[in-house]
Amino acid sequence: MLKLKVFLLATIFSFSTYTVTYATILSHSVEIGERFSYVQYLSIEANTLLDESEERNVPLQDVSDPIDSMPVELLSEAEQERYTVVNGDNLFRISLDHDVSLDSLASWNKLAGNLIHPGDVLIVGGNAGDSRTVLTESEKIPAVSTLTPSAPAVGDGKELLVTATAYTAYCKGCSGTTAYGIDLRTYPNQKVIAVDPKIIPLGVKVWVEGYGEAIAGDTGGAIKGKKIDVFIPTYDGAMAWGVKKVKVKILN
Repeated sequence: MLKLKVFLLATIFSFSTYTVTYATILSHSVEIGERFSYVQYLSIEANTLLDESEERNVPLQDVSDPIDSMPVELLSEAEQERYTVVNGDNLFRISLDHDVSLDSLASWNKLAGNLIHPGDVLIVGGNAGDSRTVLTESEKIPAVSTLTPSAPAVGDGKELLVTATAYTAYCKGCSGTTAYGIDLRTYPNQKVIAVDPKIIPLGVKVWVEGYGEAIAGDTGGAIKGKKIDVFIPTYDGAMAWGVKKVKVKILN
């Protein structure tokens, strides 16, 4: 009888602990001092709940990018433009829609985790003049990867001639998520190119001849020097691209 009472008490305690944990996750709001996970910002929808076994938040000090400590432009209260999160939103999509970097969103909103919820109000830029924020120099290469890129060989507005091939999100060995954290299987219409960060900085916007504007958002073992790989969502489209010489222009 004593053993049964102990078992029942342990069961009740375990259930209570689970209830508190689930309730905590369900009502979670981002607190100052939490860590912001860049790698998963696109793969987690706004209304996703994660348990402890699923979270993979990476502390900023663990990212081996030498520019991760560079300052982000600060906004005064009068300069702030705000956005209310709706169902289906995620940080990457919000950053694209408002033309701001993830570093800025994290800094302005004291974000430390990768979860946002419908109804959350985020600072997304300044409201003076154009509602879009002009990126500072430190925002142009967000520290979102564990890669340690060298100084880029090209700067803003510069052009270079490269050899371009194509790839899909379903190639052999592909996870569908780029080195920059973009989930190409979720966003197949996102234009992304794989680059050598020593030549084209990871995270910048580029224009590619015959492809259009894209994000330098991926890397590849065979992409070295003046070579790029353009993302095309279909196998037939990637095969049709083939191998060609194209001009690339760095937009920012």
